[in-house]
Amino acid sequence: AALRILNTEYPVRLQMPAMADFDAFLNSLIEPNYYLFLDDEIIAGWAATFTAGTVRSFFIMLSGDYHGQGCGTILLNELKKEGPQLFAWAIDHNNDVKPDGRLYPSPINFYLKNGFTVNNDLRLENELLSAVNILWEAK
Repeated sequence: AALRILNTEYPVRLQMPAMADFDAFLNSLIEPNYYLFLDDEIIAGWAATFTAGTVRSFFIMLSGDYHGQGCGTILLNELKKEGPQLFAWAIDHNNDVKPDGRLYPSPINFYLKNGFTVNNDLRLENELLSAVNILWEAK
């Protein structure tokens, strides 16, 4: 179910067609913690925190059926309990296409609403991803 969410909701160029690719990705994470968002035993979303260099990083994936209902905020609030800060890359444009042909909507406003700041001076640009750094710091 977690791989299905990734391959349905994320841009085509980030897809992992085989479970072996997904397993390799998960096994590459350093000190991971995983979180599931369940709805009647169905995985509606999932997230992970992991160490990247000297920072605690994360990603979050939520089935489109659950967007706009507060589920992503619930997941983020669980991640924030690891504090004191969380670092990630977020797509800040609407140029990527999802597998169903629709545009992948940038999640930047979601992160801003949830207390993150955007560092436009720190970007990740490669063949798979064009994204900006987002950071949450405990107050």
